[in-house]
Amino acid sequence: MQLNQIIGQVIDVSKEAGQFIRQERKIFDADKIEYKGLNDLVSYVDKTAEQKIVAGLELILPEAGFITEEKTSTKIGERYNWVIDPLDGTTNFIHGLPTYSVSIALQDNDELVLGVVYEVNQDECFYAHKDAPAYLNGAEIKVSNKPTIADSLIATGFPYYDFSYQEAYIKLFTELMRNCHGLRRIGSAAVDLAYTAAGRFEAFYEYNLNPWDIAAGIVIVQQAGGKVVNFKGGPEVLKTRELLATNGKITGEMLEYIEKYFNV
Repeated sequence: MQLNQIIGQVIDVSKEAGQFIRQERKIFDADKIEYKGLNDLVSYVDKTAEQKIVAGLELILPEAGFITEEKTSTKIGERYNWVIDPLDGTTNFIHGLPTYSVSIALQDNDELVLGVVYEVNQDECFYAHKDAPAYLNGAEIKVSNKPTIADSLIATGFPYYDFSYQEAYIKLFTELMRNCHGLRRIGSAAVDLAYTAAGRFEAFYEYNLNPWDIAAGIVIVQQAGGKVVNFKGGPEVLKTRELLATNGKITGEMLEYIEKYFNV
């Protein structure tokens, strides 16, 4: 399989889903939301967008299975699996905040080899595949070259249902607040990773993440020259559900802060 030959098709699928999401936002009725759990929201838009994505990807790689947020397909591939978040930033979407995205990754056995993140409202498509540069709307992107946290703008995500590390999280947040250019919480982990790849953020950290939240963004950050590790500094992030993505230059400094409060 040639990744460079299929990535354009994956981009088209992501944009078609994004167009559907954009149109539905104009007529969306917030009374139609459902709760999967505490503060874990979903709507018919998420589910329908995912169905459209699955249908499109099946045409590209019929043998592949799916790991999806809304479980619209239970097919598991022997080698290839698509990892899909049809609407990353559902809470933003429901409340009319204009940052949400479509996230699609391809996994070859245990290796993530392709990622597309389409930010719907800005019409920005970030994408990359193994052994190739990362791009934003056709232009190559790279992580920033800022050397220290003191020079950095850092992104994170707030806990919204797992509060077991809340105290540690707040202490870490407070110390970083005092030592960097600023902290941002956009509300879409896929976008946070894409922005890190593009050099808009120097780092993004969060815990209790699902594979579909981060799979595509991981590929894009890595191919843009960045580094992605868990809170112990190891390479496994999908299973640990902990993620630190950086420009590669401030990884050690960020891990010192994280280890100080999370005792990992």
